[in-house]
Amino acid sequence: MSRFPFITCHHSKTLVLAAMALLDSYHLTLVTPLPNLQSLIMGSNRLEGLIHTSLANMSNLQTLDLSNNSLHGSIPSLGSLANLRRLVLGSNLLEAYDWSFLTSLANCSQLTKLSLEGNALNGSLPVAVVNLSSMLQDLSLGSNKISGSIPVEISNLVNLTSLRMENNFLSGSIPSIIGKLQNLYILNLSKNKLSGQIPPSVGDITQLGKLYLSDNKFTGNIPGSLGQCKGLLELNLSRNNLDGSIPVELFANPPFSLGLDFSHNNLNGELPLELGTVGAGAGPTSLHMEGNKFHGQIPARWQLVSTVQINLSHNDLSGAVPEFFQHLHMLEQLDLSYNNLEGAVPTSGIFENSTAVLLDDNKGLCSNSSRLALPICPGISASANKTKHHMSSLATLLLIVLPPLTIASLVLLWFLPTLWKRAVFTFLQLAVVSKKMFRFFSHKKRREMHTVSFNDEKKLKRVSYQDILKATNWFSSLHTISSTCTGSVYFGRFKSDRRLAAIKVFNLSEADFIECEVLRNTRHRNIMCPVTVCSTLDSQNHEFKALIFKFMVNGSHDRWLHSEQHNGILGRVLNFGKRIYIAADVAYVLDYVHNQLTPPLIHCDLKPENILLDDNITAQLSDFGSAKFLSPDMFIPESLDDVGGIVGYMAPEYGMGYEISVGADAYSFGVLLLELLMFVGGLTLPIFSESMFPDRVAETLDPHMAHEEYQGSAEVWMQRYIVPLVALGLSCTVEAPKDKPGMKDVCAKLTAIRDTFLECRDDIDEYFSSVRAC
Repeated sequence: MSRFPFITCHHSKTLVLAAMALLDSYHLTLVTPLPNLQSLIMGSNRLEGLIHTSLANMSNLQTLDLSNNSLHGSIPSLGSLANLRRLVLGSNLLEAYDWSFLTSLANCSQLTKLSLEGNALNGSLPVAVVNLSSMLQDLSLGSNKISGSIPVEISNLVNLTSLRMENNFLSGSIPSIIGKLQNLYILNLSKNKLSGQIPPSVGDITQLGKLYLSDNKFTGNIPGSLGQCKGLLELNLSRNNLDGSIPVELFANPPFSLGLDFSHNNLNGELPLELGTVGAGAGPTSLHMEGNKFHGQIPARWQLVSTVQINLSHNDLSGAVPEFFQHLHMLEQLDLSYNNLEGAVPTSGIFENSTAVLLDDNKGLCSNSSRLALPICPGISASANKTKHHMSSLATLLLIVLPPLTIASLVLLWFLPTLWKRAVFTFLQLAVVSKKMFRFFSHKKRREMHTVSFNDEKKLKRVSYQDILKATNWFSSLHTISSTCTGSVYFGRFKSDRRLAAIKVFNLSEADFIECEVLRNTRHRNIMCPVTVCSTLDSQNHEFKALIFKFMVNGSHDRWLHSEQHNGILGRVLNFGKRIYIAADVAYVLDYVHNQLTPPLIHCDLKPENILLDDNITAQLSDFGSAKFLSPDMFIPESLDDVGGIVGYMAPEYGMGYEISVGADAYSFGVLLLELLMFVGGLTLPIFSESMFPDRVAETLDPHMAHEEYQGSAEVWMQRYIVPLVALGLSCTVEAPKDKPGMKDVCAKLTAIRDTFLECRDDIDEYFSSVRAC
């Protein structure tokens, strides 16, 4: 049992053997004797060979997941699986041959997801793709060897919400009737050989949230009709042959809050004034416009308060570097190199970090600071002479005024004792009255603060059901962030406050009341706290409850760790220092709910998706819908559904008949800590980590985790920080609950490692500062 932490088989209908490092022989002995199976999940193993044709005999099968293995050969015909809903075969070595398997899938009328990305499918995509189920929502064919054109008939799959065909050899143009896919939210055709113009009909897909057309051969202008996509969060048109100016209409509605990339085209004209000034001016997280022919000045009215990366390099921009850049507190990278900018460069904000700003080959720039390696501005010497003249004038003035002031002071000191005796009694009376008034108002203020819900020191804003309807565009799927059995989370803006908000609408189950109870009784800087609430009746007089939170522009911890799965921003990674801070934040809040609340609280669903990052990359724990207050009569879960959480982060003792305990959160934290450091994940992460510990830990580290903070020996860095952190993670994931450390001990060890790291980094910074000074 210790080798396979989770093998769940409920009434012979569900079999989960994901991420178990299984071999092909084990797979073959399992698939044949289970004809009534409804779900077969064997992803992320080491399965090799062909997909067994006996799978076609499982007539009740609804979900088949064999992804992330090494299966090869052709995909068998599965048309006999009339109940099949999800077919996930991505990341294997499968080939298309005559595509007969796709033709057979036309019989699967319940199919909603077909995932074949990351294989060796070749040849042209057959027209038979249009015969797939009309219920199909997710079609993923990316990272294959598919050639030919996109079938025009693909527009018949009107219920598609996600169409991914990136990284293939597709040619020709995008069908002009693509606009018929009205439910499409993600369209990814990047890294192909598509040509022609981008059809204006793409703008008819008003639900579109993410559009990726980069690395193709598109020509012509950017269609202004894209501005009709009111919820377009991310647009990537980079590395094409687009020309003309950026249409003003493009910024009429879309928020572009995740990213905007026009780089490496032939675009010209001036930079759009409207960027970042529509919809509260939050701006995209990433803005790339490099490698074009833009001219004119950088607009001073841009409001890019949420932008992390800006690249305007390799253009023909002129004028001064705008002052607003130094006020963008979220900005981490700014590249203005290879332009014709001139004048003094701002000196505060991001300009204090010379490694975060690139200004090369702008011959007219100068600086009043030595940090940026630019010529000193000529105005400095003139300013110094002017200052010297002012100092001389001031000295002359003091010589004239000082003697009379000295005489007046001596006269005042002569009469001061008499004045003091008369005034002291009156002053003491005023002091007593003032003290009483201060105590009264302070006591009244404290009483008022304790009556405010959810720990908000300000009076909660009133939000009505109609306000929420308008903010979420009538609960549009376009505004949906996530959806679970307990409720749905939307993003939107209220008329009274144009900043983005996250709105959690409950399904009014017991879990919803638990979450409200938790938030009502907790106070911690690392717990996601609502701004206000809404408890009323909806338009049909049904009970309606919602919590409104501040929108976290940095998203979830999962989006940073696994950015490639979310079409993440290139270069947007967490360095080692930020990762250790996130780990400490999560440990602190678990120590708080385990040891400082009465009764103790168990989160029960700790995973990267529930850890949100604020503007300063401070971790905020969210989603307490599965939480449970610890009591003497805690039940033993009969199934994993009674616990909450997901396989991989859930403690293995729940499958062995143990009661729910705080050790379960410790196990989840241990997995999180290991995942922070390593490039692998999944169910076998603790087993894999233990097999590599300690001698081969370096081979497992996440390559995106730069450790530039420590410039010394890599071996010292490993032994001082990495090995102790991995050891701490492994101690939390031991099998026996009684052997797991408490979160108080985990916090103490993690704090010690973090403090050692910070001290070392401060010493290095001081050393390099002294070297630069020399």
